[in-house]
Amino acid sequence: MDLKKHIRSIPDYPKKGILFRDITTLIKNPAAFKYANDKIIEIAKTIEFDKVSAIESRGFVFASTISYVLNKPFILLRKKNKLPAETHSVDFKLEYGEATIEVHKDSISKEEKILVIDDLIATGGTAEAAAKLIELSGGKVAGFIFVINLFDLAGNDLLKKKGYKTTSLIEFPGH
Repeated sequence: MDLKKHIRSIPDYPKKGILFRDITTLIKNPAAFKYANDKIIEIAKTIEFDKVSAIESRGFVFASTISYVLNKPFILLRKKNKLPAETHSVDFKLEYGEATIEVHKDSISKEEKILVIDDLIATGGTAEAAAKLIELSGGKVAGFIFVINLFDLAGNDLLKKKGYKTTSLIEFPGH
């Protein structure tokens, strides 16, 4: 199945000059959604990991399925002030702003290997922040799986240069 056919492109969102790759058209199609999840599961089975995590919010759509099917605990990496218990936090820059992500301090134990799932990798700021958050919590990043890699924005290259394993189901140019 060509998953690219199920991704909608929206120009000038969330700001002028950005071509937003929208996964809602993929997840509303049961066959495409199942195919994407099956592919992620296939990749995840080749990686040694203890827990699966996802970056808010579109990563949750895929990671919850992976967690369920592979019977692995699911860790939420959320935006600032969205988690009720004590957290670790990491600030980072986005292509179009700044943000903070957090994880509960009791979510990751020392030396646990955490697989990170997200819908898209662009400049890599959010994914790099997720890695820092996992390491701040005492864990190790087992790898990243993305549905989409915006290859000319170099986020995937950034992660690989830092020694992280990354895989994507499909690739698009950025802007």
